[in-house]
Amino acid sequence: MAKSIRILIAIATWYEYEIWHMDVKMSFLSGFIEEKIIMDQPKGFTSIGEEHNVSSLQKSIYDLKQAFQSWNMHFDEVIWGYDFIKNVHDPCLYKKFSGRSVAYHVLNVDDILLIENDVKC
Repeated sequence: MAKSIRILIAIATWYEYEIWHMDVKMSFLSGFIEEKIIMDQPKGFTSIGEEHNVSSLQKSIYDLKQAFQSWNMHFDEVIWGYDFIKNVHDPCLYKKFSGRSVAYHVLNVDDILLIENDVKC
C-alpha cells in the first residue's frame, strides 16, 4: 500500500496532477453490519430495572471488529457507482479513466487520497 501511494504521488508530481487528502470523520459509523451483533448497554445508559437489557446493532460503531470491513464495503459500493475500477494488486486503490481524464482514489483506513488531472470547479 505505501509503495502504491509513493508511486502515485511521483506520477502526480511528474504530470502536475492535483492531489487532495480527505479525512472521513464518521467513516466507521456509515457501514451496515452483515451478521447479528448483540451488545450490553453502556454503563450510565441503563435505567433502574432494565440493567440486563441488550441492544441489537444494525450499523457499525467504533471499536467494533467489523467496523473497518463494513466501512470498506460501503466505500467500495459507492465508488463502483461512479465507474471506478479496483486495482487487482492493491484493493484500496481505485482508478477511473475517461478520455483524457484520470482519477485515482486511495483508501487508507478513514483517509482518502484523491489524485486527478482534470479538475472541474
